[in-house]
Amino acid sequence: LDAISREDLREWLIDLGAHQLSENSRRRLISAVRGFYKFLMIEGHNTVNPAELLDVPNKGHYLPIFLNQADMEMLLAAPDVASETGLRERAVMELMYACGLRVSEVVDLRLKDADIDSGILACTGKGSKTRRIPIGKSALKWLKSYLAARQKIEEIGVENLFVSSLGRPLNRQIIHKFIGEYAAKCGLEGVSPHTLRHSFATHLIQNRADVRSVQQLLGHSDISTTQIYTHITDDHLKKSYETFHPRSKMD
Repeated sequence: LDAISREDLREWLIDLGAHQLSENSRRRLISAVRGFYKFLMIEGHNTVNPAELLDVPNKGHYLPIFLNQADMEMLLAAPDVASETGLRERAVMELMYACGLRVSEVVDLRLKDADIDSGILACTGKGSKTRRIPIGKSALKWLKSYLAARQKIEEIGVENLFVSSLGRPLNRQIIHKFIGEYAAKCGLEGVSPHTLRHSFATHLIQNRADVRSVQQLLGHSDISTTQIYTHITDDHLKKSYETFHPRSKMD
């Protein structure tokens, strides 16, 4: 239970919204989760409470937060890739955005999971289900650069794909921290590792990818969860229409 993060719970909230549960039903479920984690904290079973600041979104406000493509490019370009740390963090963010990965999936990746020759990533997600995802040219380029630098680290002794300069596996807290810092540097608010996953899915849908393919890439067991992203793009199109079409404001 310590492995469950606030982002996991937020994704669960989005899933509840996709299944059209009423606001009252969602409030009851979240109240139960909060109470459960409070009990775990009191009994000493958990050291963190991911449900502590979890709010029930108002009706119609459970859509995922994502970056537009220009802001996404700005975020990806934020690390100083001349440094070993910056290169690694660029590779992490590129891979997360290119493959729509959860932060928990990133820290669990092993060297063998990235097939550089074929450009395919084998990712084990929720329910121990493995999905194969194309890496994409940009992410593949940064991943190759990172792997070349990784080989120079002495006495690694672990098979994790992403490791620190001391050869230790990255954890979720480290990734949360540097993504938040780069987002702040870019003037972007409310950005978390899961924002990259949401942006991945939203940009695919915006560029006419079919929902079933996006479902498989995200590893969603239920397509209704993936269909949330079609609602996002519908809202985006409507706002664009209302802003730019000359007849949208006529009485």
